[in-house]
Amino acid sequence: MNSFIDWWQHLPSQMDPVIFSIGNFPLRWYGTMYIASFAVTYLIVKYRIKDEKLPYTLDFVADAIMWAIVGVILGGRLGYVIFYGFADFIQDPIRIISPVAKMNGHWRFTGISGMSFHGGISGVAIAFWLYARKFKMKYFELTDMIMVGIPLGYFFGRIGNFINGELYGRVTQSWIGMYFPHAKDGLLRHPSQLYEAFFEGIVLFALLFAFRKKSPFFGFLSGLFIFGYGFVRFFIEYFRQPDAHLGFVIGNFSMGQVLCFAMMLAAMLVWWLGYTQKMKSEPLPK
Repeated sequence: MNSFIDWWQHLPSQMDPVIFSIGNFPLRWYGTMYIASFAVTYLIVKYRIKDEKLPYTLDFVADAIMWAIVGVILGGRLGYVIFYGFADFIQDPIRIISPVAKMNGHWRFTGISGMSFHGGISGVAIAFWLYARKFKMKYFELTDMIMVGIPLGYFFGRIGNFINGELYGRVTQSWIGMYFPHAKDGLLRHPSQLYEAFFEGIVLFALLFAFRKKSPFFGFLSGLFIFGYGFVRFFIEYFRQPDAHLGFVIGNFSMGQVLCFAMMLAAMLVWWLGYTQKMKSEPLPK
């Protein structure tokens, strides 16, 4: 048992975030997990089309997910800049979109680091709105179709964070804690990335998948995802290390918790809009 605990607690230092490198170009697990996220989302939607006999083609779904990829990258990046590092990027605005940086006098490929989930989901929402408008379909009909697979894709994203050793949790004395090299304090910390991967990924996916055929109106599944994520993430924030440059923005609440509360309110708005649209479209009883 002691040997397992020792292996568990030192696991982050044994993981290499780079799969392999070609010259100065590293292929990282984090980027690969993003690809896996979108692939899994596509496969889930593909399964739903066949299982539920939804009136969509796979090309239509593939195009919608491509729009979502653009939305999540732009929204996630801009969200990170606005919510977490606005002052830093004002001094060097090119870093918002530049995948290279000058390190020790040499230009190196660093990728575009720093993504906000809340910004990413906002970017996806806008991308889907534009896509639905282009094809003249109901917005919530589109989001409900794709939203079911997003939590399972999100699972891979958080595993990527874990392999990177980033977004680690707060200090703990529990055996479940881990030593994260980037923390630089040598203290045990909650593996909050794994908590998020399980609850915001696996559990939320199971919930949405169970309700996929029982949705009472368009927008129900979308609202369920938004509310469920905000609710779970709000409590996981108590185990996650707040950003050092932000700390607690309102009393004892972190920026993540403030944004999660806003998400839960937004979910209620989605439910209200979806329900009222259904009532308007249904004929009155005679």
